[in-house]
Amino acid sequence: MKRKRHCEHNHNCHSHHNDNNKDATATMAPNMKSSDYYQILGCPRNADDATLKKAYRKLAVKWHPDKNPDSEEATRNFQKVSEVYATLSDPKKRQMYDQYGEDGVRAAEAGGGPPGGGMPGGFGGFGGGFPGGGGGAQHMSQEEAQQFFASAFGGSDPFGGMFGGMGGMGGGPGIRFSSSAGGGGGDPFASFLGGGGSMRSGMGGSMRQNMGSMRSASTKKEYGVIPRGTIVSLKDLVNKAEYNGDRGVVKQYVPQTKRYVMELEDSEETLSIRPENMLQHVHVTIHDIQSQQELNGQTGTVITWCPNKGRYNIYVSSLKKVVGLKPGNVVLETGVVARVNGLESRPELNGKWGTIKQWIKDSNKYDVQLSGSQIIRVKVENMLL
Repeated sequence: MKRKRHCEHNHNCHSHHNDNNKDATATMAPNMKSSDYYQILGCPRNADDATLKKAYRKLAVKWHPDKNPDSEEATRNFQKVSEVYATLSDPKKRQMYDQYGEDGVRAAEAGGGPPGGGMPGGFGGFGGGFPGGGGGAQHMSQEEAQQFFASAFGGSDPFGGMFGGMGGMGGGPGIRFSSSAGGGGGDPFASFLGGGGSMRSGMGGSMRQNMGSMRSASTKKEYGVIPRGTIVSLKDLVNKAEYNGDRGVVKQYVPQTKRYVMELEDSEETLSIRPENMLQHVHVTIHDIQSQQELNGQTGTVITWCPNKGRYNIYVSSLKKVVGLKPGNVVLETGVVARVNGLESRPELNGKWGTIKQWIKDSNKYDVQLSGSQIIRVKVENMLL
């Protein structure tokens, strides 16, 4: 399902739209203020199970309480979309809702039949009826919604890894996509990450020299550039706050503007975003936790950064839980691009971006490459996403 949204030109982001190949659902967007279950998810009433699940996952990840600490709105929306999907993902409940609306679902869950008779009730779950929708049934609690969220995706990681609508892009560090297009061939973005491939020409003289110079420039490694294909989400946008939490993938870095072109998940819309307005959802390894040593060595996905606590929230898929960890206990994978922060010995380097080359376990430090000629060794806590 494609979702088309408009973003005004402002200091946070710029938007570009591709109106080609629009389908019947292209203009549908989730409506959290609606009482209609399908409008809440942004899906047509004839949506198949896979479409409903993808829409739920996208919204549940956006509004997950662990991704939005201290946000009552996020918690309410997370519970709401979980309750909606709990109904529509169950064939019997969905049939009852389609035929009789929320009243039918509530009547069935109370143990009775739908209004006017029909399908017998008695199947478990949660009733509908949201504020403004004429409801009044018992809703999912936050704990129930989180349990449902975890069960809906089995052992997979709903915060990272693959997601639909992004084929044809290579993965960033620790990220896997359904297509591994690599850097080269006809990829118009490969040159920004040094994958432009070879350029051959039978032309002589200055033309050959110019082509050689172009190739050298296009294949120059940019160590401070977040790799194409990295999954990111938007944060701290001011003029378009409704975009915050939306996910997408890095398509290109534009050095002239120092912005990234990001393609939104399940959409053809692209945004021009400053690096400080993106959070990378990369994979990490947990290290040196004294109070919960069973966490050491576990891998997880970064889902948010809590600046007031100075901690990452990490989703550990093997444990199906979120843990809050300081940067010093979170080891970024080789190849991840991160920002130097809080370096007292060389403060002039703070704010610079570089590529993690290796992690030295004994000292808990990284070797970070800032340029072709500069590699620095810093403590793990001095590199932030």
